[in-house]
Amino acid sequence: MRRLLIALLIALTIIAAAVLVLAFPSVAALACPRCYNLSQTRPQVYVERGATDAQRETVTSALSAADTAIRAFYGGRAADPRVLACVTDACYQRLGGGGSKGIAILNRGLMLSPDGLTPVIATHELAHVELHARLGSSSVPQWFDEGLAVVLSDDPRYLAPATAPNRCLLPLSEALPLTTQPWNLDTAAASNAYPKAACLVSHWLAASGSPPAIPTLIAALHSGTPFSTVVTITP
Repeated sequence: MRRLLIALLIALTIIAAAVLVLAFPSVAALACPRCYNLSQTRPQVYVERGATDAQRETVTSALSAADTAIRAFYGGRAADPRVLACVTDACYQRLGGGGSKGIAILNRGLMLSPDGLTPVIATHELAHVELHARLGSSSVPQWFDEGLAVVLSDDPRYLAPATAPNRCLLPLSEALPLTTQPWNLDTAAASNAYPKAACLVSHWLAASGSPPAIPTLIAALHSGTPFSTVVTITP
């Protein structure tokens, strides 16, 4: 009977592992990068095996720029995520990346596609990871999370230059309804959700005193203050 129970536990473990690999390949890849043809290039950084020296340098440069941007904003780093970087589309699809340029996996890791090996995309995803690490069990709306990532990455697709008096690419009044709408990743780009979110967050930061406004917000959330009490945006 004991042997039967042990065999059953082993079988269930194997089945659970197989389900994890099939349903959540990104999580499985974080646990075992080498199982997904990724090799370590430096602590916490894994690049697709077979990448050229130039491609590995591109990864290093993008991550270095992202690290600098996050440290400059927060005054340091709270997160130490594992990075999975692909230099081919096949690699990224194997990790479950789909059509995205990059993906943040909670506060544990981030994945970068061949098109995501840039300072902007690396900073965007690292911004998500850093915020989640600092939030802990607290949370913010998805629009705020995405808008902050756009601001920290200084993404020119969704923001006017930092020297502009107003960084919004559209009227603030057009962006405000986003605060009461659900964030749908499938339609976010088509509905201008990213520039709207960036507009809202950049406006709030400018009015609240950036960057100290974010640590103040996080401290308030940790104390139980509702997000809507701290973050108020008016035209």
